[in-house]
Amino acid sequence: MHPDEIDADLPLVSRLLAAQFPKWGALPLKRVASAGTDNAIYRLGANLCVRLPRRPSAATQAEKEGRWLPMLTPLPLAIPKPLGMGEPAEGYPWHWSVTSWIDGETATMDRIADPLQAAATLAQFIRALQAIDPADGPPSGPQNHHRGVPLAEMDATTREAIGNLRAEIDVGAATAVWDAALDAPAWTDPPVWVHGDIQSGNLLARQGRITAVIDFGLLGVGDPACDLTVAWMLLSDHTRAAFRTAMVVDDATWTRGRGWALHAGVIALDYYRETNLALAAICRRAIGEVIAEFTC
Repeated sequence: MHPDEIDADLPLVSRLLAAQFPKWGALPLKRVASAGTDNAIYRLGANLCVRLPRRPSAATQAEKEGRWLPMLTPLPLAIPKPLGMGEPAEGYPWHWSVTSWIDGETATMDRIADPLQAAATLAQFIRALQAIDPADGPPSGPQNHHRGVPLAEMDATTREAIGNLRAEIDVGAATAVWDAALDAPAWTDPPVWVHGDIQSGNLLARQGRITAVIDFGLLGVGDPACDLTVAWMLLSDHTRAAFRTAMVVDDATWTRGRGWALHAGVIALDYYRETNLALAAICRRAIGEVIAEFTC
C-alpha cells in the first residue's frame, strides 16, 4: 500500500519471536488479513497478537501503545493489552509489539443487532476515554497523523484531496462542509485523550454487539471532535442523532467533527482508492454521509 513499506513476512516474524520471546516462539503463527494501513498483524497461538509497523510514519506506534494503553482505564469496551515490546533486529528497523488477542469480527453495521445500542456504546466509550487524565499524554501532531490538532492546520491537504477526487465526489458540497468546519469556533478547553481513528475497521463485534476497540496507533491528546468521525464513518442518520445526544456535544464541536470525518475520508480515499478497497469503501460512505447531513 505504501512506497516506503517494509514487508514483515512470516519468516521474519518467526525469527524475531524465537530470538526475543522464546517462550512464545513455538506457538502457531498466522498472518491476519486486515484493511489496516500502518501495521502487519499476526495471530500468535490462541491468545496473542503480534503487530509490526509497516512504514516509517508508524515507527513509533508500538512504543506509544506500550506506554499508554495500560493507563487507559477504566473503559467500557475491551482494548489490547501490551505484553511484550520487541526490539529492532534481523534487518527489521523498528520496535514491534506482542499484545493480547481479542476475539471478534470487524464491526460492520450488518453485524450489529441493535444500531441504536451500538451508537450508545460508542458514545459511552469515547466519553470514558475523554474522562481519563491526559497529563503528560502525547500531544496531537505528526506522531498521530495530526488527529486532534486545530482543523485549520489540515486546510491545505484537505482541499488538495478534495480537488483530486473531483471525478468521484461533489467538490462544491465537500468544500462547503469543510469551510463550515473551519468557521466553527475552535476547541478552547483543555485537550483530552483521542483514539484518532474510530471506524469499523478498528472496532470488533461479537454476538451482534460492539465489544472492543483496537489499533491505538493514532492515540493522542487534543480536540475531542476528531473522535466524532465514527458518526459518519459507521452510523446512519437516525443512529447518528442518538450518538450525538449521548455525546452531549455543542454545535461547534459537532461541526468540527463533521469536518474531521470529511478530512479523514478524502485524505484516505485519495491515497487508498486503488490499494485498499475496504478502506476506500468506508471513506466513500463517510463522505456521502457528511454531505447528505450538511445539505439536508
